[in-house]
Amino acid sequence: MDQFIDMKSVLEGVDIFNVSLWLSGLLLILVLIGVRVAFAAAFIGFVGLCVFFMQKQGFDKGLITAAKLTGQVPHSKATSYALSLIPTFILIGYLAYYAGLTKYLFECAKRWIGWTPGGLAVATIFATAGFAAVSGASVATSAVFARIAIPEMLKVGYDKRFAAGVVAAGGTLASLIPPSAILVIYAIIVEQSVGKLLLAGFLPGLVSALIYAGLVMGLARFRPSLGPPVGGYTWSERFKSLPGALPILLVVFIIVYSIYFGWATPTEAGALGAGVVLVMALWQGMRWGQLQSALMEAAKLTVMIFAMIWGVLIYVRFLGFAKLPDAFANFITGVDLGPYQVLLLILLAYVVLGMFMDAIGMLILTLPITFPAVMALNGGVGDAPGALGMTQEEAAIWFGIIVVKMAELCLITPPIGLNCFVVAGVAQDAKMDISVQDVFRGASPFFVADVATVAVLIAFPGIVLWLPGLIG
Repeated sequence: MDQFIDMKSVLEGVDIFNVSLWLSGLLLILVLIGVRVAFAAAFIGFVGLCVFFMQKQGFDKGLITAAKLTGQVPHSKATSYALSLIPTFILIGYLAYYAGLTKYLFECAKRWIGWTPGGLAVATIFATAGFAAVSGASVATSAVFARIAIPEMLKVGYDKRFAAGVVAAGGTLASLIPPSAILVIYAIIVEQSVGKLLLAGFLPGLVSALIYAGLVMGLARFRPSLGPPVGGYTWSERFKSLPGALPILLVVFIIVYSIYFGWATPTEAGALGAGVVLVMALWQGMRWGQLQSALMEAAKLTVMIFAMIWGVLIYVRFLGFAKLPDAFANFITGVDLGPYQVLLLILLAYVVLGMFMDAIGMLILTLPITFPAVMALNGGVGDAPGALGMTQEEAAIWFGIIVVKMAELCLITPPIGLNCFVVAGVAQDAKMDISVQDVFRGASPFFVADVATVAVLIAFPGIVLWLPGLIG
């Protein structure tokens, strides 16, 4: 083929770094016009690899080399042991839902917290946090509680926008509270300890839930029409609700403590948790059709996540050859600004991107560039703290929690906010008069709560680093 197309001559003098910039811009355009992240990233990555190797080897040899690399990347990552825990974490959540364990959890939270201003909304926040500890998927959490909590809130006179917004925002807690699929993806992309990152998300997730609850109570106190308190439960009724919530608490104990004490790897803990939930589901009388639905939903979400990882890793391989991450890291360290000022600019970029991309897609597209930049910004060597006051490992864990919290914003911000679309879809299926615009408006105050959470985690990094620091 080279006798017809001498690609080495055609591409001679072409700067591959500039090519990577143009192709990255094209990737963003493709994603914004609706092309799936997995396909867009794989296509751009393959085109970039073709340009790179054709420049060096000619048309036919370059095309073959690019094709080989494109095929090898998905296979090498699909066989990664760490990735195997994603389907088990997702399966735990769907099994818990189809077994009806979430209803018991919400009922328990309602009886204990419903008397506070906006009590049912506060109960929803803590119930979603509890379910997040066995789910790992934000979308699944929002879908589950849209079916359970919104009808209960509407029944006692809650504002429909407020009720829907609480559920959409509460679902985002699954991004931080272990087991979190998105934290696992972060760990795999940046090659950090999955176990330490999962433990690191526990306290920030709790802090985020408390800030959400505080916001809800504050709004309900100043505008009682948003959500009246629900009382009338005796202490006996409250204590009777506790056994129904124990199965989920047991699974949380198994996952967190088995990782913390080293009894099991994260993958083994996920499999063990899924096994325990399956036994509980069968004990609760789960039918064959419900089990099939749980397995199919878990499989669909897993395939979507795996496809995104595969496609983006092809793109990342091209970026490595083009040295774009190194160039961005050098640019960041050369900027005449303090480390926290630079970090703020990076986080603001995530806010903007989050308005147009889904959480997982945004992270796996940007981390190959932003993560090396933050590591270079910190600049710690060994156990010596860097410019951010942390070692490189600590900075990697801390940045992971911060950036995942930022990714939560895109789940509730227009026009892409996936959680809001899920809640609206469930509400419309259930014949509730709630539009997607209603959900976005109801979720808007939680943007302020998320910003406050990020500020707290930046100001007090020990919240993130304390638990992972205990396991060395």
